[in-house]
This record gives sequence, structure tokens and C-alpha cells, in this order.
Amino acid sequence: MASKESTQRRAQRVRRQLKKVAGDRPRLSVYRSSKNIYAQIIDDSKGHTLAAASTLEKDVKGSLKTGADTAAAAAIGKLLAERAAKAGVKDVVFDRGPYIYHGRVKALADAAREGGLNF
Repeated sequence: MASKESTQRRAQRVRRQLKKVAGDRPRLSVYRSSKNIYAQIIDDSKGHTLAAASTLEKDVKGSLKTGADTAAAAAIGKLLAERAAKAGVKDVVFDRGPYIYHGRVKALADAAREGGLNF
């Protein structure tokens, strides 16, 4: 298991690379815990969250078996894409943080892409 310091270093390395290619696009940031998954679209130039979704929300939590599987991540990706469309966001840059692009993180990204987000 990676130490907290190396995890933070990996996340900063990913964000540093994203800033080079992001331009003026907002960032879709993913946080994955052992029991839930959270995603938000952040405008780094203003420091504002434009849209967010997580498996802890009451309407989502009731319809899912658990918040820690790929089905839950896909539901969050779809919900986030809908909220982003309402906020007028179409293009984002995907910030996977310290997580490997696999499993729940990939399921969330694929569902968000199918929902209309471009990255």
C-alpha cells in the first residue's frame, strides 16, 4: 500500500500534467474511497465547483446496492454529465488523481463521456 506522501505526490504530478494541456477547460476531479465515489467539475481559474455528484446523495443512495462498485460509479458519471450540461459545461479535462484509470474510475469516465462530456 502506498504511503500518504507518495499518493499526494502522484496526484500532484497528474495535476501538473493536466495544467499543461487543459487550456481554459474545467477539471473533472474524482475521489474514490473504499465505500463511495465522488466527482466534481472545478473551474480552477475562479476556484469554483461547477457541478458535483456522489454516491452519498439521498436520491442516488436509495437506487444503488452499494456505493463501491462500477455500477455506482457509472450512475455518478451519468448524473454528473447531466448536471454539467445544466451548468453549460461540455468540455473538461479528466483528473484521475492518484488512482489508476481502471475499474470504478474508468466506469465513471465512460459514463460521463456517454452523457455528453468531452475529454
